[in-house]
Amino acid sequence: MTAHRNLGFVAAAATLLAAAPLSAIFERWTWLIQAAIVVAVVAGAAALSRLARAPLWGQVLAMLTGLTLALTWVFPGGTEFFAFVPTPATFAHFGDLLSASLSDMRSYGVQVPDVDSLLFLAVLGIGAVAVVVDVLTVGLRRPALAGLPMLAIYSVPVAVYVDSVPATPFVVGACGYLWLLVTDNVDRVRRFGRRFTGEGRDVDVWEASPLAAAGRRLAVVGVVLAVALPLAVPGMTGGLLNAVGDGTGTGNGRPGQGGSPGRIDLFAALSGQLNQSEVTELVKVTTNEPAPFYLRFGVADELLPTGFRVRVPSGKPANRNLPDPTERGGRGVTQQRYEASVEVSKNLTMPLLPVYAEPVKTEDLSGNWLYDANRQIVFSNRENSRGKRYSFDYVRSTFSPAALRAAPSQPADDPVLAQQTVTPSVREVQKLVDQLVKGRTNDYDKVRAIYDYFSVENGFTYSLSTRSGTSGDDITNFLNTKVGFCQQYAAAMAWLVRSAGIPARVAFGFTNGSNSGDGTYVLTNKNLHAWTEVHFGGIGWVPFDATPAASVQGSVRSAWAPDTDAPEDVTPLPGSTAAPGGVDPSAGADDPDRLDKDADQGLAVGDGGPTRQSPVWPWWVGGALALLALLAVPALRRSALRRRRRARASVPAATTMAAVPGQRGEAREIVVGVDAERARADAHAAWDELLDTLVDFHVRVDLTETPRTTAERLTRETLAEDAAAVTGIRLLGRAEERARYARDPLTGEELHPALRSVRGALAARANRRTRLLAALLPPSVLLRWRTALTERSTRLVTTTGQVRQRLLRWNPRRLLAGRPAR
Repeated sequence: MTAHRNLGFVAAAATLLAAAPLSAIFERWTWLIQAAIVVAVVAGAAALSRLARAPLWGQVLAMLTGLTLALTWVFPGGTEFFAFVPTPATFAHFGDLLSASLSDMRSYGVQVPDVDSLLFLAVLGIGAVAVVVDVLTVGLRRPALAGLPMLAIYSVPVAVYVDSVPATPFVVGACGYLWLLVTDNVDRVRRFGRRFTGEGRDVDVWEASPLAAAGRRLAVVGVVLAVALPLAVPGMTGGLLNAVGDGTGTGNGRPGQGGSPGRIDLFAALSGQLNQSEVTELVKVTTNEPAPFYLRFGVADELLPTGFRVRVPSGKPANRNLPDPTERGGRGVTQQRYEASVEVSKNLTMPLLPVYAEPVKTEDLSGNWLYDANRQIVFSNRENSRGKRYSFDYVRSTFSPAALRAAPSQPADDPVLAQQTVTPSVREVQKLVDQLVKGRTNDYDKVRAIYDYFSVENGFTYSLSTRSGTSGDDITNFLNTKVGFCQQYAAAMAWLVRSAGIPARVAFGFTNGSNSGDGTYVLTNKNLHAWTEVHFGGIGWVPFDATPAASVQGSVRSAWAPDTDAPEDVTPLPGSTAAPGGVDPSAGADDPDRLDKDADQGLAVGDGGPTRQSPVWPWWVGGALALLALLAVPALRRSALRRRRRARASVPAATTMAAVPGQRGEAREIVVGVDAERARADAHAAWDELLDTLVDFHVRVDLTETPRTTAERLTRETLAEDAAAVTGIRLLGRAEERARYARDPLTGEELHPALRSVRGALAARANRRTRLLAALLPPSVLLRWRTALTERSTRLVTTTGQVRQRLLRWNPRRLLAGRPAR
């Protein structure tokens, strides 16, 4: 029973570890605390039922009861007895939470806040998995099957996270499952009897098990391979603007790979791309509008204390009837219909499509692309924008200041007003807003007061060298330092406008790039931009770009939102899209009259089109040369070894003689001293070269044979038809034999010619493939490296084991056990 209790607790811990991937779904760790409470109660109920020797069905009933009591205490409905005993109203409350979770799953994008309905669903699922895992592991003793309910938990973030789930939670969950398997198998083996060491000493249960150690090593190797192998599979990586960097941050998700549009951190992507040194073409758009506004693709309309974030969009297929914006037209509002076609490059990968505001018709788009009329964006949960070509009709709306001033106030029950004015309380920001809008009686004048505040006259400057972020602290810091780029300007204005009680949001897209003259604009990563959109009653969303026009390539200004830094004698025309300073957004970067230079030279394109990327062929050539150099290492190593041996064997050793008494008393002369050692070294070098040559030409080598036996075998089996080779092999065999066993080594014979004759005979006998391998990838060198690696690995494992055994001697539990050795 003790083993079963231990296995049950391991099953509970493994269930919690398997739930680690849910950390990618929730913003906070509340779910983990609640899940730990529920799983602990389930495990405790299982242990008590087994202690009472209940049958399996009784154990299941006890665990389900514990799960219900724990859920009642964690998610109370207010009608419980003693805070944990449920009532019928409690189960009705649980039903309401499950019903609400369905709508909340559609409303929230990951990472989701601590919503009771979603927390209940997650904790209920983890608790149910804990029950199933315990039954499979302890009740049925089939722990391998417990991986299926654990996999069900992992499938949730995989389904929601269209991109890859982070590796760390996967590793944690995999370790929990492997821990469960190892514990079960060790328990099975230990039931055969007590363990003893080689010296006969009894081994306690807590002491290390060789079987468990082997399991741990296999588990580590398996987890490492599971994480590393997908990285080597083509197509497993990617992201928004793949060729120029992912531009990711720590926000709501990483753009790219066709993921969920509600998870994209557009602020992080924008910051990353504007700070890229290379200029890369992303979009090419052709329109019949003489002076178009910005091409847009995203909206951040939810404001939290951490900053603006993207909501999960919802909509209808974009290839069907789209809303008609002309219904909102009126006096002072001019609307004109235009056509546009877009070609997205392979460098732009995201689940959003760039379109002009208020599209009314699309072509060449499948039903997987949806249109969100509230946000005016085209998105998909199944496809991405990479390489897309499509066309659409859109309505361009321009507004007169008088029309915006006359816009009616939005009713208090207007959902746009309720959603788009939610603003965290920041005292410094609210104080500034109150000062700016003081005395203004209509929404437009309030918005203009805030818009005009972001001017050079008030100390604001443009710079990309600022920290990205849109939280309350970031906005306050920007308002104090007054240095930032479009991200800070757009978010700060939207925050201030919301603080004034007017709906506002941040839009993302492209400024006008270089114009080839036929209405075709080439947009690069340096044209990525963010601006503010403000909602006026009866009119809709109206764009305001507070970023200094002179610092943004292709900047667009209008009569209702003019350039605050322009000379006072220049007044923009209604509907004008050029900055009052004389900037023509359709002019190429080579236009000498162009004024929209980047303040820190980070956005200058140079010529009329996007700067070409560095050529790729040097990288291919360099990679090919590096590969050839790597492949040449074995051949170079073999050649160097052969030259060193040849230098020894090519010069006959001198014969310094000494007289010694023979068997019958006569004097006998032998080689002695340094010359003898040199002769032996030469013979050994020649013999080693012969053995390596045999390995290179795939001739069998038997290290147990004597040199004479090897020479005779080669003469008989391989070199019989070549007299010079036979003479050479016998000479080499005799020299090695004398060097090993005789008092005086063989001297006065040149061994290199003998080696050359043997090598020539072997090469003549081998096929072309063998000769090429012997020259380019010598098997003898590879064998030598493989043997050395094996020896070092064995030595490392042995040393590690010895150190581990020494450390185990000082294990506190062993020292305190006090068990006498047997």
